[in-house]
Formats: sequence, C-alpha cells, structure tokens
Amino acid sequence: MTKTASSTGAPTDRPDATVQPWPRRLRRFGYTARPRQGVRERLVPPYNEPDPRLWKGLGIGEATARRLVALSAWGGPLLVALFAGVLRFWNLGSPKAVIFDETYYAKDAWALIHRGYEVSWPKNADASILADPSSVQIPTDASYVVHPPVGKYVIGIGEWLFGLEPFGWRFMTALLGTLSVLMLCRIGRRLFRSTFLGCLAGLLLAVDGLHFVMSRTALLDLVLMFFVLAAFGCLLIDRDKARARLAAALPIGTDGVARPDSGVAGTLRLGWRPWRLAAGLCLGLAFATKWNGLYILAAFGLLTVAWDVGARRVAGARRPYTAVLRRDILPAFVSTVPVALATYVASWAAWIASPSDGTGGYYRDWALNAGQGGSFTWLPDWLRSFWHYENKVYDFHVGLNSGHTYESNPWSWLVAGRPVSYFYESPAPGKDGCPADTVDKCAREVLALGTPALWWAACFALAYCLWRWGLRRDWRAGALLCGVAAGYLPWFAYQERTIFVFYAVVFVPFLCLALAMLLGAIIGPPGSSERRRTAGAATAGVIVLLILWNFIYFWPLYTGEPIPVDQWQQRMWLDTWV
Repeated sequence: MTKTASSTGAPTDRPDATVQPWPRRLRRFGYTARPRQGVRERLVPPYNEPDPRLWKGLGIGEATARRLVALSAWGGPLLVALFAGVLRFWNLGSPKAVIFDETYYAKDAWALIHRGYEVSWPKNADASILADPSSVQIPTDASYVVHPPVGKYVIGIGEWLFGLEPFGWRFMTALLGTLSVLMLCRIGRRLFRSTFLGCLAGLLLAVDGLHFVMSRTALLDLVLMFFVLAAFGCLLIDRDKARARLAAALPIGTDGVARPDSGVAGTLRLGWRPWRLAAGLCLGLAFATKWNGLYILAAFGLLTVAWDVGARRVAGARRPYTAVLRRDILPAFVSTVPVALATYVASWAAWIASPSDGTGGYYRDWALNAGQGGSFTWLPDWLRSFWHYENKVYDFHVGLNSGHTYESNPWSWLVAGRPVSYFYESPAPGKDGCPADTVDKCAREVLALGTPALWWAACFALAYCLWRWGLRRDWRAGALLCGVAAGYLPWFAYQERTIFVFYAVVFVPFLCLALAMLLGAIIGPPGSSERRRTAGAATAGVIVLLILWNFIYFWPLYTGEPIPVDQWQQRMWLDTWV
C-alpha cells in the first residue's frame, strides 16, 4: 500500500495504480470478470435461459418465450427420445436371425420366465426357434451360466409380450435404449443447468452407432448401461435436494442474502434421502445384470460422498470432511451398498426357490451333496450353494482367456480400433435385398461400431474435462470423468481376459455428456458477445452435423442392410475393422 493524495489533497490508502491485478490488465482486451455468486446460488445454481436476443430475433414476445422455456424442459427431451425411438424400433426384427451372443441370452431369458432358471438347449435350438418357435419345447436340465439374471429377465419381458422371435427378444433393449436417451437429456439439463445442452447430449447418444446397435440386440450390456445411467441421475437429483436443504437452513443477512455458517454447515442433518436409496436399487440391478456393476457401485458411492463434502464446504463448514464423516458417511453407505447387495440376492429368488433335489437350478443341490461338511454347515443350504456358485462364476471370469476373432484391448476402445461384427452375410445379386444390377455380390453386416466422428471428438472432450476438473475444479467434469473411469478403467486390470469393445456402451452416455460440455464451451457462456456466440455456434454446429452425417453413412452397417461389397469396403476405414 502507498500513500496517495485524494482530490482534496489529503493522503488516502489505496493500491498502487501502477500495480494492477491481472483481471484489470485484461479488460483492455475485452475480458469481463464473472460476477461473484452468493452462497445460495453456488449451492443451487439457477437454470440458464435462452438469450433474450434470440427471442427478439425470432419476433417472440416475453410471455410466449417464458411458456416455451417451461415447455422445453420436458418437450425437448421427449422430442429427442421420440427421434431415438423411431430409429431403434424401425425394422427391429431384422436381421431375422440369432446374432452373436443372442444365442445365449434370448434362450436363457425364455427359460427364466418359464422355469425360473437357465437350461441346456440342444445345438439346433436356434434354427428350430427361427423356423417355428411355438413348436420348441423348453428343456428341464439346468445349465451353468456366468451372468446374474436381471438382464435376462428384462429381455424375457419382451419375449413374454411378443413371443420367442427376434422382435420379441430385442424389444426391451430397444425400449431401454430409447428411455436412456430421454434420461440423458434430463440428466444433462440438470447437470449443465441448460435444456439445450441436455438435449444435445441426448441427441449425440441417439446417433451413436454402438449405443444404437446395442439397443437393437438382445445382449446384457445395454441393460447394464440403463441402470448405471439411472443411478447417476438419481444421485444427481439427491445432490440438488441435499444442497437445497443446506441453502434453506443458512442464516439470512440484513441485506436479504444468505450467509455461510459453520455451525449449520457442520452439524445439519440432511434427513431422508429417497433418491439415494433409488440409486442403491439401480446399482443393485446393474450389479445383478453384470458383475462389473460392482466397480460402478464403488465409484458412485465415493462420488456422492465427495458431493456432500463440497456442499458443506460451500455452506461454510470449517472441517467439511469431519462433518461428512459424522453426519453423512453412514447414511450414504446404508443407502447404497446394503440396498444394492440385497437387490442382487433378491434377483436370484427364482433360483433359490427352485428344488434342491437335482431338478432345480444349476448347483442348487450342491450344499446337500458335494458341499456336506466344513465350517459353515450352520448356514442355510441355499446360501451355501449360492456362495459356491458365485465362486465358480468368479473363477470363470478371471480365467477367461480363450482367443476370439473380435476381442480387443481396452487401449483401442476410445479410438474405435476393433469393432465387433454381430452378423454378416454375402447375398447374391437379386437375393435377400441385394440389388439385381449389382456387379458383384452384396455385403450385409451388423457392426458394433461407435460413430467414429463422435468417439474421436469425445477424446478431445475427455481431455477438456480433465482440464476443467484438474485446474478449474469443475465438479461437473469430475462427475463425468468418474462415470467414464468406473466403466472403463477396471478392464485394464484384465487385459489377458477375452474382452470386447461393446463393453464400453456402459460409459457412452458420459462420453456424450462430456462432448456436449465441450460444445457448450465452444459456443460460449451466457453473456458473451454476439460475435463470439455466433462463431462458437457455427463451429459447434459443424461438429454436430459431421457426427450426424457419419451416423447416416454407417447406417447400413448398423442395421444389416445389404449394400454392394465395394460400398462396404469403402466403409472399412481401418484395417482392424475387417
């Protein structure tokens, strides 16, 4: 501080005018500091509204604009979901074939809803089902399976409604794929406080090739993705409601503005949190679909605790970690882990209820036969048999290293290095949809390939999120990175195992959210100059249009439409795709 003369000649204390902070120096280049938010706005940020200049340019009045904004909160996501649903349900029964691992899950689902456990099918069962499903008898001998039952029950609902045929066993994955687009729109809206960015994320998911193909195939991974995304959405709602309770409890100053308070922030109990219980249920259903849901349960459990720490810190807690340890950690654990485990065990209810005399589920009679003796005979027979079964399944998963034509290392997933061919035929000209004037034969393929332009752009989006989280402490970026890491990083511990790129569908929604976040940054924050917003919107629009074009270009490979083989070869951009 230096002494300078005021206009009256009296000395006054003020910063030396020659030593300017960096924001003041940057004003000459057009920099405008963001207005400081109050604690209530930081705890519960308001939703962004479209720039008034947009309504003015469209000639829409203020009252009509308000109604449109209110309607868009659900209207926009519903329109995007309708678009996704039309794509996914269009000609869903084609190819009329049992493609890739549908040979396991379609039949297992049918057996589960009729017998309560999976059975051993004869080798010619697929051909018999396609020829005349009504004549197929369900075997009675139990079969050894290595995945929990929830995903197969979900597939079985479609078969129960529409029969044991391709449309029936793909119906529920198409429905969940469509609903996941709707959920992502709403999740993105809440995460970014922007209906536009939420709908943009949903649109990106709607035109991702991997999500699209998985939505039209009776495999378990799309079901897993749905429950994981639902759990994330539940935790996001819980976060907002918990922070709103904190904000409402803070004292109000004489100026009417809420003030941070260490007493309130450090001791307030956040009460009943049903959305976190719902998240525990969804995570249990995910775990009961495929075991890698366990990693996501652990990651999301840490995430919700970290959100509580951040909320109490913003509210004024001097020791937010201690406050969370005392007030939140036990309820967070009870709401997620025991609920998820109970859901998992409950999903095996039909297996548990099956006879233990050798006519029930696989290994159901283990405790009464091979499992006699030992230190745990005081436990119920069903529990010991169940534990033995789970151990055998674990041994199978960690020891699975048999080679497969389409296996891929997780290092190659983000760059779409090795997609999986679910179905391939080479119809001759004039047959099975192949144009009669085709010079050579046609190619008909269903390829589990993420839309390349989207995935490659998402790599930059992940780098952007790392920067936002690491250097700007943006919790939204951290949440998206958590979702990607939970579904992706565990596979690096099993690089000797036979794994496939379609496992990545579980974190595709988080890639789409990350890309929407990057595109939002390109467009520019609210209040930016018109020139800045116009240039940003044009750039983001070009990226989105390229992704849409890329999806359309690969449409024949996603739907199994026959195309001349030379056109198929043109779409094999990388040698590893063949």
